[in-house]
Amino acid sequence: MAAQKINEALEHLAKAEKCLKTGFLKWKPDYDSAASEYSKAAVAFKNAKQFDQAKDAFLREAEAYENNKALFHAAKAFEQAGMMLKEMQKLPEAVHLIEKASMMYLENGTPDTAAMALERAGKLIEHVNMEKAVHLYQQSASVFENEERLRQAVELLGKASRLLVRARRLDEAVVSILKEKNMYKEIENYPTCYKKTIAQVLVHLHRNDYVAAEKCVRESYSIPGFSGSEDCTALEQLLEAYDQQDQDQVYEVCNSPLFKYMDNDYAKLALSLAVPGGGIKKKSPASSQNGVSQPAQGGSQPEEEDDEYAGGLC
Repeated sequence: MAAQKINEALEHLAKAEKCLKTGFLKWKPDYDSAASEYSKAAVAFKNAKQFDQAKDAFLREAEAYENNKALFHAAKAFEQAGMMLKEMQKLPEAVHLIEKASMMYLENGTPDTAAMALERAGKLIEHVNMEKAVHLYQQSASVFENEERLRQAVELLGKASRLLVRARRLDEAVVSILKEKNMYKEIENYPTCYKKTIAQVLVHLHRNDYVAAEKCVRESYSIPGFSGSEDCTALEQLLEAYDQQDQDQVYEVCNSPLFKYMDNDYAKLALSLAVPGGGIKKKSPASSQNGVSQPAQGGSQPEEEDDEYAGGLC
């Protein structure tokens, strides 16, 4: 079966070369017919699992379409060549071709297709190169924003923000989350603005910037419905506990469903949040269950017992 497909592909390549030849009665190459034959050859190679040859055929198809000024079809062929590189586990090279395709889509006047191509490239490289994925998602969001498709833009900004948090690039994450929040305000999705305020506060506190965290909450009072909401109350409790260095209360707030069921990257920030200096650790319930109660000997005894149980929990 594979051998049959390879022979079929080679026949299409021969036809494509014939379409490009010129002579006494044929002054110009037939790029359109050549591109069609290269496409058929690429598909046959792909079906035969000959991905390297399929990639080359798609690239020759793209070149033929470029020569014929058919940029949209050329971009599609570049994308297909990128997918062949993906099958060969050559992800950076695949992303490079998809980026090239997105530029052609923009040049052709189809920005939506360009943005979707950039998003696909981001997904492709996300687990290998987070920095590159962030850049691609931000580029895609920018294209959608220019087209005033804010819902699509803000979704991609959200992906970029979460990756920045995961990579611990918190200063950049702050900027990205703020842009998300402002965009959600613009489309009047106020409940999501509340969630973005929680994300902002968590990132700021992990940056040890209590003042900026408090400012985020203060500024959010102007968002319709935020004041008095569950999110607002929880954030006020969290900031008070953090300011009082009460690790016990911080743990309780951050372990509530409101924080635990956020996007995974923000939930991890909540569960790992520690007040400056360590604060008061959460005591293990084991001591009360086992009925263990020892009188304190000296003022330092209870602190030592707390530290011992805290160490056990970690």
